[in-house]
Amino acid sequence: MNIGRQWERARLYDRPMPETGSETGGIREVKSAARTVELLELLAARGDRPARLQELADELGVPRSSMYALLQTLISRGWVRTDVTGSLYGIGIHALLTGTSYLDSDPRVRAVRPYLDEASEALGETIHLGRLDGRDVAYLATRESHEYLRTISRVGRRLPAHVGALGKALLAERPDEELPEGPYEALTPRSHTSREALAADLARVRTRGYSVDREEGVPGIVGFGFALRYDIPAQDAISCSVPVARLTPEHEERIVTVMREIRAEAEATVKATALGGGGSVHWR
Repeated sequence: MNIGRQWERARLYDRPMPETGSETGGIREVKSAARTVELLELLAARGDRPARLQELADELGVPRSSMYALLQTLISRGWVRTDVTGSLYGIGIHALLTGTSYLDSDPRVRAVRPYLDEASEALGETIHLGRLDGRDVAYLATRESHEYLRTISRVGRRLPAHVGALGKALLAERPDEELPEGPYEALTPRSHTSREALAADLARVRTRGYSVDREEGVPGIVGFGFALRYDIPAQDAISCSVPVARLTPEHEERIVTVMREIRAEAEATVKATALGGGGSVHWR
């Protein structure tokens, strides 16, 4: 991989710049394992755009023959799939199975899920649970609205933290000094693209106690985000997303009231579970 691409991938995943022969926690990195993870992350990031062998070899800076051998190994184990011609590659079904296992094994996700159902039932809108992952938010659970006009999302989706209600609620739990320098990516004309504009918005989030995303991430959608403070700083947040066409001042007021109650209940449950032990592992 060339240096420019290494810096870009380090920025995307909010990781330090890799060095040749680098060590992790005093243990020398296993090159073949690192290359396998990089390949899977690359295929996952492409979504519905399958890749050709040469593209993958060029992107990761490895010989074509080595990339072919790695792909064939991963295909045989279900982590990568190929088309009928054997020339296009995409992420395999075992990535989904592993992702599902992650959600099922996480005690916080299990504890919060019933409250997503409660919020969805009370408001009739789409409810999300997300977790901060570097500079993005990963969606861990979603309850879709049954209304004709509704938002569309999915578990596993990633959204830059600076443009969504979930992300802004979590960024507001951290000092502004930790915000990366701009300019930021604009997903809509309303997205914050400068550090100064985002910091000013986060100050309002702290005063208000929740974040508001008015078409910053998705045109026509307004989101209300609430950090879950069972970790300090908060890693998880919940949100309610509503089409602009259905949002009235009265409905907005009810959303905030209900989501505040849901947040308090979810936080209390997770904290009680942690105090009670229950054999759950506290992941870092």
